[in-house]
Amino acid sequence: MRVLIVTAVPAERDAVVRGIGATAPEVAELPVPGGVIRRLSPVPPAGPPLTVDVLAAGVGPAAAAAGTAAALTAAAVARTPYDLAVSAGIGGGFGTAPLGSVVVADAIVAADLGAETPDGFAAVTELGFGTVEHLPPAPLVAAVTGAAGAVRGTVLTVSTVTGSAERAAELLGRHPGAVAEAMEGFGVAEAAAAQSVPVLEVRAVSNAVGPRDRAAWRIGEALDALGGAFGKIASVLGTRPSGPESPDPDPDLEGIRQ
Repeated sequence: MRVLIVTAVPAERDAVVRGIGATAPEVAELPVPGGVIRRLSPVPPAGPPLTVDVLAAGVGPAAAAAGTAAALTAAAVARTPYDLAVSAGIGGGFGTAPLGSVVVADAIVAADLGAETPDGFAAVTELGFGTVEHLPPAPLVAAVTGAAGAVRGTVLTVSTVTGSAERAAELLGRHPGAVAEAMEGFGVAEAAAAQSVPVLEVRAVSNAVGPRDRAAWRIGEALDALGGAFGKIASVLGTRPSGPESPDPDPDLEGIRQ
């Protein structure tokens, strides 16, 4: 079982590595196009061997998609494809996800991919293009949520972080199930879907979504919570994803995967 975890910045990557490293102290560094992967091999309590690669791909959905695609493709070409891609890091929480809590996405949604119209925001799907939502495998979401003691719900991907109460209310109006917002999940999900790899998103809440109040941010606490969560869920990630939301295999990739 091989898992790729993608963060935005090195501080998030290092928090994930610290958490998983409690059961896998040996870390190898491997170059990939555009970055360096830190590899761990935690010993799962049962099941096949587990390899976890952690990559800091950059901030925003474009950087996340590019970094994820590069890592997935390099692994597939080497005939060691990944079984799961995870977007991980810190983010802003809506009311149901207080500071320091961990959230697991049951839906990864591009919240600002679309167009402004006289009637308000129109998602790109309403314009007849693409997609704005990816659904992680429900059994895996449930297992990770339980292991981490996390909040489950929609995690929004935005290119511009929310900075006002009005914007926060508008997002919740369109996505009432949202528990957090961040900037990379949808990019990771798009790259994973292109190669028929299931996706998951795990976030620790560092601030409330709304007016920017840097004095109230708890980045250190959120990074600690992120590392703690991955220490608890590492063995769960070794369970092969399944369920109706798992992508159907791409026949064009099956020759590489075998």
